[in-house]
Amino acid sequence: MNYDTEENLSELEWMGYEVGYRIVERLTREWVRFKDELDMIKFICTDYWSSLYHKQIDNLKTNHHGTYVLQDNEFRLLKHLANHNSNNNNKQYLRECPLLIAFTCGLLRGSLSNLGIVSIIKAEITLIPTCKFHVEVLRV
Repeated sequence: MNYDTEENLSELEWMGYEVGYRIVERLTREWVRFKDELDMIKFICTDYWSSLYHKQIDNLKTNHHGTYVLQDNEFRLLKHLANHNSNNNNKQYLRECPLLIAFTCGLLRGSLSNLGIVSIIKAEITLIPTCKFHVEVLRV
């Protein structure tokens, strides 16, 4: 990855952070406080994700020690790539995916930050349009 691409990814992630922070503020305005961290993550997987992508996260896994994996089997931003995907150009599309995913990683990080969870978000794409978002909660 060259410098310009890394800078673009950073800018996209930061824009996503700011948007995610604001969206979750609006969505939780009339909610009672969440019980715990897992309840917050469940909210992100259901209501928050539905408000953004018109569907819930397909699978949530946790080790109950601050690591969560959110899996969307038909991630909306990658779905159009799946239609054009073939064995010959799969690697080309996988190279372009970070630009599509950086903003969403920022959305997740910003929304969690607003809920009081400091985290690192990483995305994993092995087969388009499935995307896994790895959330590592940082204990402060």
